[in-house]
Amino acid sequence: MPKPAANDAAPFAKSPSPAEGRADDGAEQTQTLRVAAARVRRRTALDDQKRSFLRMVSHELRTPLNAVIGFSEIISCELYGPLGAPQYKEYAEMVRQSGLKLLKLVNQIVEIARLEGHVTDLDAGPEAVDGAVEDAVDQLGADGPARGVTVRMLDAAGLPAVLADGRGLRTILINLLQNAVTHSPDGGEVVVSARLAHGSMVEIEVRDQGEGVDSADLVRLIRPFEQGGSTLTRSGEGAGLGLPIVDLLSRAMGGGLKLKSKRGEGFSAIVSLPAA
Repeated sequence: MPKPAANDAAPFAKSPSPAEGRADDGAEQTQTLRVAAARVRRRTALDDQKRSFLRMVSHELRTPLNAVIGFSEIISCELYGPLGAPQYKEYAEMVRQSGLKLLKLVNQIVEIARLEGHVTDLDAGPEAVDGAVEDAVDQLGADGPARGVTVRMLDAAGLPAVLADGRGLRTILINLLQNAVTHSPDGGEVVVSARLAHGSMVEIEVRDQGEGVDSADLVRLIRPFEQGGSTLTRSGEGAGLGLPIVDLLSRAMGGGLKLKSKRGEGFSAIVSLPAA
């Protein structure tokens, strides 16, 4: 007697009822929601851990550095009387300057860790471009005048304000100005200009008269700890974190960063931010 074919049993297989199909779909959706909720909880827990870590690192590194800077300044000023040999005063000032450089590096590392980890507390609002540039120039201190480098702001009074976090905007401008002053020749000029682009964005450009870099190196400069030139030939100080911080901050505020340069023709950094 011939055996029934394998598919002969198909008519006798019980097909799921519409109610059972709906139940399966509901269970599947519930499981998907549970997985998504668990993923959100893990992400929130990681963000909390990042915030705690950054607070700890910020406090544990900045506190002793502030003590080193403060006490070395007291010593270099001979606040409580003469030190004796003049070399002591000179060495105390060197300690203070080194402490300031190290504090700047710590601040930059903490800032870029915050931005890369999306642990930011940006409060966007209307900010005047010319006022922010003036604040940034004031915070530069003697970096520019010490080498005869001047910063010139082209008229931006007629431009609309930008929609940006006040501290973040000033951090962007300070980093761009420090980078431009550092790479400017003695007695050079740094020009800051702003313009309305595409109707809804404001572009702020910082241009120096330095040696510039090859256009092929521009993409590399956005990566942390990268600088123009090779590590053996570069003469500028810094860890190469200024431009990456500017890039991350501008993107976090709905804008972006563009770089333009050619060897021997200076360097331009253009930040675009939404018009308020």
